[in-house]
Amino acid sequence: MSVTEVGKRATVACPFCQTLNRVDLGRLADRPKCGHCGRPILVDRPLAVTDATVDSILGGTEVPVVMDCYADWCGPCKIMAPVLDEFARERQGDVLVTKLDTDRNPATAQRFNIRAIPTLLVFRQGREVARHTGVIPRQQLAALVESPRAT
Repeated sequence: MSVTEVGKRATVACPFCQTLNRVDLGRLADRPKCGHCGRPILVDRPLAVTDATVDSILGGTEVPVVMDCYADWCGPCKIMAPVLDEFARERQGDVLVTKLDTDRNPATAQRFNIRAIPTLLVFRQGREVARHTGVIPRQQLAALVESPRAT
């Protein structure tokens, strides 16, 4: 894999200072760090997105993005969390897994017409290409991400 491989970059918010960073997913072994605070940027777990960062992250990421729309009080969301953790770990560098707290980010939840949680959205090149509401197993999540257009 070359350093300039097309389609392997992502924009992510630093979990510590919220600064947006451009990460070369083909060079994860180099342990990317935040350009502002110098702390590590780890893409082997779901990363938080907010009303303020969602457009930059979706628009600046060249791999598929899975967005878990959830709430802290939601039982099914808590069931889905370890599935997403495992998926993020297994697919790091190929898929960016994000999470959107719908209670704290109502504008984005409304914009994407989130009516139930958990809702999983899949984006390619900033456009929604698939959606699933409810808990699904990891294999079905993988199929959702791989499908050219799910309904």
